[in-house]
Amino acid sequence: MNIGIIGLGLIGGSLAKATRRFTTHQILVWNRTEATAKKALQENAADGILDAQADFAKLDLMLLALYPEATIDFVRSHLHELKPGTVIVDTCGTKTLVCHECQKLVASRPEITFIGGHPMAGIEQSGYDASRAELFVRASMLLVPPPEVPPEKLRLVQEFFLSLGFGAVKLTTAETHDRVIAYTSQLAHLVASAYIKSPTALKHPGFSAGSFRDMTRVAFLQESMWTELFLENQAFLLPELDHLLKNLNDFRNALTSKDKDMLLQLLRDGKERKTQVNNLPEEPYSPF
Repeated sequence: MNIGIIGLGLIGGSLAKATRRFTTHQILVWNRTEATAKKALQENAADGILDAQADFAKLDLMLLALYPEATIDFVRSHLHELKPGTVIVDTCGTKTLVCHECQKLVASRPEITFIGGHPMAGIEQSGYDASRAELFVRASMLLVPPPEVPPEKLRLVQEFFLSLGFGAVKLTTAETHDRVIAYTSQLAHLVASAYIKSPTALKHPGFSAGSFRDMTRVAFLQESMWTELFLENQAFLLPELDHLLKNLNDFRNALTSKDKDMLLQLLRDGKERKTQVNNLPEEPYSPF
């Protein structure tokens, strides 16, 4: 296939490098900063640069690794250039807005298929230089297919992502995705950002170990992207934040009143929930 990869940050760059390492597909790339696209070409992570309408007409599969609003704009701008049968998959961290808007756009070209996607993989660093071919190995790929998706197109996308090393491809809805991701990903980034702002953080050398590293790792984030994701998923993120604040306030009250029994119970409840989480059916490993 001819694979078009739009956006060469951490995810897009890793998609290009993984496609090169694990498949024999042709890789055509586009990036807002052309120098990055040329670097991918020089490093043999790409076979060519998408810079003309004829180039987009070659694509069998187009992977969009852009922010949500930019993803929608790109589909709007280039949909007319794609050949019949092309499949579009995005990689945004929220799905409701992107899937809704892109499905509306492709309705004008029913021979084009749009499938929402979100690779559950990442590291603290961002940008093409941080990308790596093995980023997706054993990770989970979430897909949000439209109800009328042609089975052969969905199968093509599933098989493609599995070929990159993903441990599993999981189908979900946009609402379920955004509701769960608000807790498993977005809240974690928000908490890390708040936690690291304590003045005591600057005194941690020699006084910290794994728990500090784990709690603060994702505070090193790309603030422009996460601002957009947080605001787009406000409806699901706010209830998770309220639930966390309530739990923290319970601990504060127990400490303020020196209520040993309450504190013991709160800690016991957390330990029991962690045991429940540990005993859930095993899912593919995800480094994110």
